This record gives sequence, structure tokens and C-alpha cells, in this order.
Amino acid sequence: MIIRSGIVISSLLLSLSAPAQDLSHGKWIDLTHAFNENSVYWPTADMFKQTEVFAGHTDGGYYYSAYNFSAAEHGGTHLDSPIHFAEGGHTADQLPVEQLVGPGFVIDVSKQSAENVDYLVTAADIEAFEKDHGALPKGAIVLLMTGRAELYNDREQYMGTAERGEAAVAKLHFPGLSKEGASLLVARGINAVGIDTPSIDYGQSSDFATHVELMTHNIPAFENVADMSALPATGSTIIALPMKIEGGSGGPLRIVAHIK
Repeated sequence: MIIRSGIVISSLLLSLSAPAQDLSHGKWIDLTHAFNENSVYWPTADMFKQTEVFAGHTDGGYYYSAYNFSAAEHGGTHLDSPIHFAEGGHTADQLPVEQLVGPGFVIDVSKQSAENVDYLVTAADIEAFEKDHGALPKGAIVLLMTGRAELYNDREQYMGTAERGEAAVAKLHFPGLSKEGASLLVARGINAVGIDTPSIDYGQSSDFATHVELMTHNIPAFENVADMSALPATGSTIIALPMKIEGGSGGPLRIVAHIK
């Protein structure tokens, strides 16, 4: 019993003395658009609003600022949790943290997207990436770079229309992921997929088949991801932590990449 206790204590001491993961070296890249009144939201969604509670010097002699904000779950750089398009799927607060952190793989389709605003990333695009960089591993976080992040501040260019309301939805034009491409990513066992457009389905989608394909397999999507051009095709670590909204179908997302 004494020996066993000694083994337990030794193991505990060893675990306590193990060095923490060193993230002080390398480079951090923020893949998140700032939230403000110009943030991109779906034409039918409530926009981001921020109101001042107080900002200035108080009678106590110190500076103080505070604000209220409100917005739809889906807008700006944000998470689509599986429940968004899959009954019984994970909600924002149910997604395991380990599913939101993982090795990053950036598939560049910016050339194709520049030639076709409604471009759909195909299974062939993904397979061509794998031919050059190896098969996508289980647990990968796949980012689709269409090159449209630079248009984010011009809603008409970025989305196809700056109009608001239900009638504007039919005027949306931007690239997305095809259902076949989504099926291949599901088969690879990826953790999550992100894109630098307002939706993982392309703008003209009416059935949101890509959302359904991913989310019925509990794979979340990150939308309106910011500029990915500084990321290598492989070798980054992605950390994508959304606001933990209980029962949420999505929420604001802070997504970053670390490169050694």
C-alpha cells in the first residue's frame, strides 16, 4: 500500500512539474473581423448595435467606460453550431472545446472564386489539395480561402447586395462549399470548416445542402473568417472559441491561428 501510494505521489509530482506548452515563440494571426455597425449580417438578421452606458472620468477621479451591445447570433465572424441546421445537433455551448482547436489546413480557391463569384468548392479541389499536401487527417480544421475577406468592408461587393430584408436574399452572390465537397470532409472526419464568406453555402443556395450535410454530422462552420493569406497551407494551429450561448445556434467567434 505504501509502495502504491508512493507511485501515485511520484506520478502526481511528475505531472505537476511538466512544463506548460510554450506558445511564446512563433506567430499569432487573428482571423476575426472586428464587430461594429458595419459588420456583415444576413439581410434578415438583426445588425450589431453598441450603445454607450458611460465613458469618461467619474466623480471618483478615475476613468470608466461601459457599453451595451445586441446582435443576431449569425453575423460578423461567427460560429454556426450544428443545431443551426440539424435537429438534435450540438448547440454552441455543447461543442467540445477540443473540436474547436486543431491543426489548420488552408485550401486556396481564390483563383477560381475570382473568375466565378458563385464558385462552389468541389471534392476535386479538396483532393487536389491532398495530392499536394497529404490526406486531411481526422480532427483537422479546414479553412477555405476564397480571397473575399478583403471585400468585407464593402457589403455590396462582399455579399452581392447591401440591401436589407427578405427580398435581398435572392440577390446574394458569393462562393461556398459544394455538398459533395462537404461529404468528402465529413468522410475525412474533420473537426470544423471555415470560410471567408457570409455562409458555407454559396450565396444563391436555396436548400442549404452544405449546412445540412455538415451539421447532421455535428461539424460546425465558421463564417466571415478574416484574411487567411498569411497562413501556410499546413502547419498552423487553429483556435476558434465562440461565445458560449446556452442552447445557441451560433454566436460571435474569435478565431486565431498560431504558426511555429
